[in-house]
Amino acid sequence: MFTLDPRLERDTILLGEFPLSKVLLMNDARYPWVILVPRVTGLTEVFQLDDEQQQQLMLESNFVAKALNELVQADKMNIAALGNVVSQLHVHHVARYHGDETWPAPVWGKGQAIAYSEQESDAVCQQIKSVFVDLLQDAD
Repeated sequence: MFTLDPRLERDTILLGEFPLSKVLLMNDARYPWVILVPRVTGLTEVFQLDDEQQQQLMLESNFVAKALNELVQADKMNIAALGNVVSQLHVHHVARYHGDETWPAPVWGKGQAIAYSEQESDAVCQQIKSVFVDLLQDAD
């Protein structure tokens, strides 16, 4: 049975599900940041997915990058599946701006996350859900 890594559970807000992946918003108001977590137990790497799952993850990832970029007009979309701290397979989609706090360095390990207020969280989730509507399903 699939379970989300406790750190991802703690640090994110569930937006819903795509056909393959849980769709999460990183609870850090400094960056528009969406994470996809394929609902396949025990994987740490993309190559461990079967061919069909790999294709689906690529479709979902490209969809997120394009839709998020159109929503927030990022200067650059950073997409990565690092897994150095959280080994469960997950793919980050971070909208970056030339003037953001850590530009041009990576966002990991720089500064302190700023959690969304409940009102901000609700507004951001609704905005993102509105552009993800073609693939997004309500989570159980």
